[in-house]
Amino acid sequence: MADDLTEMALRYHRLPQPGKLAIVATKPMETQRDLSLAYSPGVAKACELIAEDPSEAANMTSRGNLVAVISNGTAVLGLGNIGPLASKPVMEGKAVLFKKFAGIDVFDIEVAETDPHKLVDIVCALEPTFGGVNLEDIKAPECFIVEKLCRERMKIPVFHDDQHGTAICVGAAVYNALRLVEKDIAKARVVCSGAGAAAQACLDLLISMGVDRQNILMCDRKGVVYEGRDEKMDPYKGRFAVKTDKRDLMGAIEGADVFLGVSGPGTLTGEMVAKMAENPIILALANPTPEIMPEEAKAARPDAIIATGRSDYPNQVNNVLCFPFLFRGALDTGATVINEAMKVAAVKAIADLAMAEASDVVARAYGGEALSFGPEYLIPKPFDPRLITEVSSAVAQAAMDSGVATRPIEDMAAYRRKLTEYVYRSSFVMKPLFDRAREKPARVAYAEGEDERTLRALQIVVDEGLAEPWIVGRRRVVETRIERMGLRIRLGKDVHLVDPEDDERYREYSAAYHEIAARRGVSPAKARMAMRTDTTVIGSMMVHMGLVDAMICGLAGEAAGHIRTVRDIVGAEEGVRDLSGLQLLVLPNKALFVADTLVSIDPSAEELAEMAILAAETVRRFGIEPKVALVSHSNFGTSRAPSADKVRRATEILDSLSPNFQYEGEMQADAALSAAIREQAFPASRLEGAANVLIMPTLDAANIAFNMVKALGDGVSVGPIMVGMAKPAHVVAPSITVRGLVNMTAVAVVDAQDRVASGNVLAPLSSAAE
Repeated sequence: MADDLTEMALRYHRLPQPGKLAIVATKPMETQRDLSLAYSPGVAKACELIAEDPSEAANMTSRGNLVAVISNGTAVLGLGNIGPLASKPVMEGKAVLFKKFAGIDVFDIEVAETDPHKLVDIVCALEPTFGGVNLEDIKAPECFIVEKLCRERMKIPVFHDDQHGTAICVGAAVYNALRLVEKDIAKARVVCSGAGAAAQACLDLLISMGVDRQNILMCDRKGVVYEGRDEKMDPYKGRFAVKTDKRDLMGAIEGADVFLGVSGPGTLTGEMVAKMAENPIILALANPTPEIMPEEAKAARPDAIIATGRSDYPNQVNNVLCFPFLFRGALDTGATVINEAMKVAAVKAIADLAMAEASDVVARAYGGEALSFGPEYLIPKPFDPRLITEVSSAVAQAAMDSGVATRPIEDMAAYRRKLTEYVYRSSFVMKPLFDRAREKPARVAYAEGEDERTLRALQIVVDEGLAEPWIVGRRRVVETRIERMGLRIRLGKDVHLVDPEDDERYREYSAAYHEIAARRGVSPAKARMAMRTDTTVIGSMMVHMGLVDAMICGLAGEAAGHIRTVRDIVGAEEGVRDLSGLQLLVLPNKALFVADTLVSIDPSAEELAEMAILAAETVRRFGIEPKVALVSHSNFGTSRAPSADKVRRATEILDSLSPNFQYEGEMQADAALSAAIREQAFPASRLEGAANVLIMPTLDAANIAFNMVKALGDGVSVGPIMVGMAKPAHVVAPSITVRGLVNMTAVAVVDAQDRVASGNVLAPLSSAAE
């Protein structure tokens, strides 16, 4: 296994190109004009503006979102003093974590200098380039000197992650463990094994949080750090010397509430653990082998609460919980320093997040593991997408409250919403719909109410006030799953339930369904059976009968079956020839809508024109002005094939209708997406700029194009959005994520709101009794 891991790691770093980082331009560089704006002569204007007002550097350059990860390679985790060049893969890895978790750009800088004062001069000289500095893997005690002097000389945040990142994660674990066992932090006795940079930073932060310095005993290789000790002492370590007759770890550990291990494997024994106080808290953080293995600690004390630095045990203390989000908040406020108030704010935000229900992203990343606050879940998992929102906003607020922010955030609620964009790239495009949904939430039914994705999505929907949710599901199953997942939603209060096994509307709805479907071979007995077993039928009837305003289905089974059901019961809007499926694809630099990806295999010219009009109406709900391209293999008459002629006729139909949006056709996809290419082929085109809605000639073309662009373009999808329904009824893909369901909820609510505004709805948008 070790050999396999080695080979995989080497291949990972070597292929498809060496390393883990690349520089990506954020501005176009395609024309001579682009060149003149980016470089000479246009760049001079930006330089002059910064010379007049240095704060404009944050607006004119990437400095405000750029961090330096700096190391001299003298204390690389698990590898020791391997030098700056060999440390580069680690520093590149750190850069990737900054980008992945918080959208922060990084230059990794490996410096061949071991003299701390010369290293300080080098780091400080880089200040004009960066918005912050993350010091990494510099050995003690030099790291203390480097950080202290850099903090004093630089007016940007300087953070030694090995010290303070570890300390913040440790602080959150200790804070929650003491909460769990109901012990007062001011009275907690702490024993620390290790006296290096991480140990000292952890203890300093615990003291800031309320631990009494006199209740701390620090131990190193020579034993307890006590007043009067001369051997192997220095001023940094000496700050933790106390009056005590304890001289070794065995003596110090007796009656301790917390053991903090930042030393080496095997330091703590089962015999020592047995001597600790009731419900002992053990943080054994040496990696890869901790001070004591959790199994040994549990054997000695079954009531122990244990955290390690390893990912294969509960309660992993991992710095990635902290540093990306700490820097995000610091950079966004233009903080001049990362102070104690910001660190404590990060601790409490991380700790509080562990007490909330686990997110779907976390559950998927950790194999569906049920996570809820307790002895084996003291701190969040690193992949929890809420970390950036909670930690960054807490740090930003602390920066402002403590007076170190140079760019205070005026609207914290808006800032929190913006932070979600780093996790969910659909957030920016979805924002108008979320805002509208919150203004007047509609009643939305979820046909697959027992699905865990639905239940997790409902927690978000309820928390954000997007809709009044109704679910179809068996009460006993739903209640069990809500409890197992640790969700806070309550049936009958936050969420209405329609239980197929026990619902007072059963007879009424069965009779109504039979009346609708009698001439399609549905007998009264089949209607009754469907109202007990087919959740899509039940959800569609809820919409049809006016119990809810919209419905979502499709999480299980083939889409075609769901589409037939909703089309038969809910039906198409009056005058609409056929339904269609519109997919939104959020790419790194644009949003693109594609139709029809779901329903019509080979739509006619009339149906394509109708599809374009209905798609344009839907796109406007996103606050986006539609620019519609009817796409073909032909480019403005270059082919006379029947498929090209069909798209040409659809364009002519639109011409006769004079719709109030930009459109053009028939054209090839590259001409639709590039004004320059289109200008060469057809200078008289009425479409301005790039199209954002592509109407495809067939279902095959739409699906192939959509999935290809999604895969190659690193796209995030929203949909499919069912267009042309008499009432909002959406058939989603079985692969949809929890966030996808939340997005579709907002789509369904706004769809329902628009129908109320136009009078096309049977029941008013209001709460209905369960």
